[in-house]
Amino acid sequence: MIILENVKKVYNVGSVEVAALNGVSLCIAKGEMVAVMGVSGSGKSTLMNIIGCLDLPTSGVYRLEDRNVAYLTDNHLAEIRGREIGFIFQTYNLLPRLTARRNVELPLMYSREPNRRERARYALERVGLSERANHLPTELSGGEQQRVGIARALAQEPTIILADEPTGNLDSGSSNEIISILTRLNREEGITVVVVTHSTEIAVRTQRIIYMLDGRVVADKPPGASFRKRVWEQ
Repeated sequence: MIILENVKKVYNVGSVEVAALNGVSLCIAKGEMVAVMGVSGSGKSTLMNIIGCLDLPTSGVYRLEDRNVAYLTDNHLAEIRGREIGFIFQTYNLLPRLTARRNVELPLMYSREPNRRERARYALERVGLSERANHLPTELSGGEQQRVGIARALAQEPTIILADEPTGNLDSGSSNEIISILTRLNREEGITVVVVTHSTEIAVRTQRIIYMLDGRVVADKPPGASFRKRVWEQ
């Protein structure tokens, strides 16, 4: 489903070139749940932006479902982001004056999807928030707000969910709840999940851990004690 071949991403900062990705090659199969780990500045967010079609590689090839992303138009990329990829953010990004249901409906309104109310209701039901649909974000806990964020992603019926530090602002109980939802969506519904996290407790619940350092993939294997030891000794 997701194939990167020698992908590089270089940013120009003044007269200096900064390589955020430096020859990344990896493959994520349909239905996998993968964690991406690494210290700040290792290239995790840049990798997620490219996988999510929010940015394009400077060089190398990115194929999404056999499509070379470099040859897609801006409109096609926007359609992919709106229909195939669901994004979950650390900061929730909910509009404070809209109820949970209206926040979930919002992306569907922009893409003019039919049955927006019903799809939003069902998405909230899938994350256990049916009874909180008419509450404002300020009336919800942090964990509930993140569940609204997951429902907003699910309302688009994506085949891929990209979660960038989805538990970074949550306590351990809420974090466990969020990762349990993502795990269930992967195992029961077959949604491909890629999650950026600093938490080994979350990472070991995925099928693979990709560890990045200095814009490169330095380890890529199933979670296990030997892997964790190797990672944290970097």
